[in-house]
Amino acid sequence: MGRTRARDAEHPHIRLDHGGEARVIPSEFTSGYELVVDGTPQSHVDLDDPTHLHFEYIARMGAVIDQLPAGPLTAVHLGAGALTIPRYIEASRPGSRQQVIELESPLVALVREHLPLPRGAAIRLRIGDAREGVRRLPPGVVGACDLVVSDVFSGAQTPAHLTSVEFYREVAELLGPAGVMLVNVADGPGLAFARRQVATVAEVLPEIGVLADAQVLKGRRFGNLVIAASVAPLPSEWLPRMLAAGPHPAKIAQGAEVAAFVQGARVVTDQDAVASPRPDASLFLR
Repeated sequence: MGRTRARDAEHPHIRLDHGGEARVIPSEFTSGYELVVDGTPQSHVDLDDPTHLHFEYIARMGAVIDQLPAGPLTAVHLGAGALTIPRYIEASRPGSRQQVIELESPLVALVREHLPLPRGAAIRLRIGDAREGVRRLPPGVVGACDLVVSDVFSGAQTPAHLTSVEFYREVAELLGPAGVMLVNVADGPGLAFARRQVATVAEVLPEIGVLADAQVLKGRRFGNLVIAASVAPLPSEWLPRMLAAGPHPAKIAQGAEVAAFVQGARVVTDQDAVASPRPDASLFLR
């Protein structure tokens, strides 16, 4: 997440099918561009260097991806944004096969026109709801993914139906035996939503790590937490490399720390699922 930017008419923008507006704006403090949806910065892209991951939570996802076995990946991304992570994988692991599911076709059109993908990238874009899209993926993808990334926001919130144990069970079926799921969770002080999300993912994939800024993981301020989960144990040698990769100050909870984090948190079901909390508007002000 970043700052709210001026709604200057000269910046490329488009109305979304489900309300609101998406806009591509030059990044103020770094090279590249930001995709802003309804005043909320959703993605950062550096067309000259796709390995430049500016947003902190995206950089943490990149650090996990870097620890996966060498070579091309089979990946599914729920939520397109500006296709930051698919671009990163294409640049760092040529030959990867990637599928992206995004609800908003106008957003995809805006990104493809003004932030074009590298020529020849094996990135298939599919329009539709993430949960429905998972069910419609080709059979060859099911049980074969090295990586699934769930990073779906409608404005500044993750829709409720993409937070339940039923949803994560469907997503987990895409993973290969050692495949890893990455989930972006946004929450504020107290972390009530995040604790339930970690407990819910752990109900499906028992091997869990939670990556965040140290103050966010302590529940002291609003921010993003990345859940990394797998059926297979997450290798212990990942920990020092991911901590060293930053951003700093970094914290990774595993094992007993995760158990303490979720203590008393109820698993989310389709019946009681709610959208992620909306951040205070002042979070994005310059």
